[in-house]
Amino acid sequence: MTATDKPQILNERAALLLKKLVLSYISDGQPVGSKKLAHDAGLDISSATIRNVMSSLEQKGLVTAPHTSAGRIPTEEGLRFFVDSLLEITPLKRQLVNQLKKQLNTDKGTDNLLNNASRMVSQLTQMAGIITIPRPNQSALRHVEFLPLSERRVLAILVINEKEVQNRVIHLEREYSADELRSAASFINQNFAGKDVFAIRESLLHELETARERMDSIMQSAVEVATRALTTEDNGEAEAYVLRGESNLMRHGADSRQLQQLLEMFNHKRKMLGLLDRCIQAEGVKIFIGHEVGIEGIGDCSVVTAPYSVDGQILGVLGVIGPSRIQYDQVVPVVDVTARILSEALRH
Repeated sequence: MTATDKPQILNERAALLLKKLVLSYISDGQPVGSKKLAHDAGLDISSATIRNVMSSLEQKGLVTAPHTSAGRIPTEEGLRFFVDSLLEITPLKRQLVNQLKKQLNTDKGTDNLLNNASRMVSQLTQMAGIITIPRPNQSALRHVEFLPLSERRVLAILVINEKEVQNRVIHLEREYSADELRSAASFINQNFAGKDVFAIRESLLHELETARERMDSIMQSAVEVATRALTTEDNGEAEAYVLRGESNLMRHGADSRQLQQLLEMFNHKRKMLGLLDRCIQAEGVKIFIGHEVGIEGIGDCSVVTAPYSVDGQILGVLGVIGPSRIQYDQVVPVVDVTARILSEALRH
């Protein structure tokens, strides 16, 4: 799971009150007042004492008061602390595990298994289910050359894997000189030769979005030309993942603004792939909350994923996307167990 940058340390009473506050907020979406907290926590303490604890939690950035004299709700940091330190996972019932195994049995082909896995996690969590499609073969970039053509066009010559040569004519925003193109090719060959084309593209896109102002002219030219060369209509992004159950989000208690944010998230296909590619890099369940998702403008949402694999090789990730106010104790085991059952089915 994604960790906080600066882990907070709370005493037992503050941790218990934060936990009860988060659980109450997840349950009904309303700010939690002192009297309700005292009742839920079963503590024989005054409302004034609870307000002091809430003030301390607010100073730590874990809770906030949406309105004057109202109760508190957890912040993103509060939800992260809850997930990392206070979450108690509810094991899946045997009946549910058997149902998953039945839906993901080895009689079904790979495509059906992947579709069923995404559909099952969507149905069981009432969130949008997502699963990445395994790329059949790695496409390692061995060498690239850029040759200037007329009318702001460039011929990109890509040597992929050992022998495959691809020629692509790319259209750019301005004219590039032969020297600029040679420098761009040299930069790419020195820094990315032997790496997967998809991973190179995501790295370059990330550089364009986050570090453009720090790039020198040679690096910026290289990144812009290479990004265009490695992003084509047939790069397979359309089939890179399967999304199921977006309509579930309308029944999940999300307000119109939150729902719009979530639907917008699905339109950022390139950034979604970048997020899912990050999930592939590590084992186990990963949880992204709010800004951790890494898509600008997407605030109040959560992404929960787990990798699926065959014989130790990770093939992709399975997960769900929805509002940040979700039943993490139930969602995490659904995603985790489904990914494990899918891995076993694919192995057979």
